[in-house]
Amino acid sequence: MAPQLPLEVASAPKLDDDGHPQRTGNLWTCVAHIITAVIGCGVLALSWSVAQLGWVAGPIAMVCFAFVTYISAFLLSHCYRSPGSEKMQRNYSYMDAVRVHLGRKHTWLCGLLQYLNLYGIGIAYTITTATCMRAIKRANCYHSEGRDAPCDSNGEHFYMLLFGAAQLLLSFIPNFHKMAWLSVVAAIMSFAYSTIGLGLGLAKTIGDGTVKGNIAGVAMATPMQKVWRVAQAIGDIAFAYPYTIVLLEIQDTLRSPPPESETMQKGNVIAVLATTFFYLCVGCFGYSAFGNAAPGNLLTGFGFYEPYWLIDFANACIVLHLLGGYQMFSQQIFTFADRCFAASFPNSAFVNRSYSVKILPWRRGGGGGGGAGRYEVNLQRVCFRTVYVASTTGLALVFPYFNEVLGVLGALVFWPLAIYLPVEMYCVQRRISPWTPRWAALQAFSVVCFVVGTFAFVGSVEGVIRKRLG
Repeated sequence: MAPQLPLEVASAPKLDDDGHPQRTGNLWTCVAHIITAVIGCGVLALSWSVAQLGWVAGPIAMVCFAFVTYISAFLLSHCYRSPGSEKMQRNYSYMDAVRVHLGRKHTWLCGLLQYLNLYGIGIAYTITTATCMRAIKRANCYHSEGRDAPCDSNGEHFYMLLFGAAQLLLSFIPNFHKMAWLSVVAAIMSFAYSTIGLGLGLAKTIGDGTVKGNIAGVAMATPMQKVWRVAQAIGDIAFAYPYTIVLLEIQDTLRSPPPESETMQKGNVIAVLATTFFYLCVGCFGYSAFGNAAPGNLLTGFGFYEPYWLIDFANACIVLHLLGGYQMFSQQIFTFADRCFAASFPNSAFVNRSYSVKILPWRRGGGGGGGAGRYEVNLQRVCFRTVYVASTTGLALVFPYFNEVLGVLGALVFWPLAIYLPVEMYCVQRRISPWTPRWAALQAFSVVCFVVGTFAFVGSVEGVIRKRLG
């Protein structure tokens, strides 16, 4: 998934009767928000996923996840209003909807998984950025020294530390998460590198004049190893699709009438169809280009050597995307932590007091209010952000496994956030009685997805452990 969109505008917006920004969104802004929120670095692992599953199971798996994503979005979009009337309370976020429909315990579960997922994405982004920066260095080396040159330098740890240092500095920019331009840059970058990956795969397939791969996918030494690889591939696909965490925020931008749920239903159909078509093209053309040798990351596995400048540009787009994306996700955790500390220690100077530090000694003025040349430093924020960034960087150094980490993250939140909670909220919203045919169908859907998600999670964890120990 791509970074969550800051759905407020930069300038002071007009407010509605509830004191929230006046909603002006329509069907096409809805589709744009969904596609931007869905397409991210997960798309680069789809060729590898198809390679593990083969020509039959790979595309079928992506279509199945598209169907599941649509059903999940359909159920959740009906939970925007409570308890079902267009005149009733609006739920401005996913967690608001869980709290209103399911109560406090489910809200804690939702919050825990959401923040755990955001933290995990920080780790995944650190790994991906280091891989891309190393790929740029290798591409230039291969271009200048030849494809047989010893360009496989092990510099990923250095790049992870460099990325962590950059994120530590960015973490202290005030209101970084409210910079609307960040979402625009992230959207442009994600479309750029995804389209380049698609184009390179298509060009290689046409140039080679053959479609590689087979029905069964990559052969493994033992059947059990094949099972684990299939599980990891399913986890990677699960990471690439769902957007339930941001769906209600997107729906809250839609003007009414017509009812927000009606516009959202149409937007879901268009966005899921467009995303699935794009994913199928990237995954299938990448597999047809490389066959069972498809790299884990389409742009860093060096199936492509030329044009080297285009590969450099695509990887630079990923780095820029993830530099901002890390902050877009992490700032939500920072804000939550700041509120918790302030509520728990209201009289603590360490938590609540800020110190004005002059950072531009040649600038005059500003006094103690954080004016020109001054920055307000809060010790609690400095410590928490430093520990947070250091921990994500440290875990990335210990577990630098792109496909396996994406699989763990995708499988971890797939069932609880994308399936279980939307199903339960929809049953409450529509007052569906237990053991009715409708209830049974929804529960069967949830159980099947639970089995798939658990299978993918166990396989992905096995992959991380096996690589770490091996």
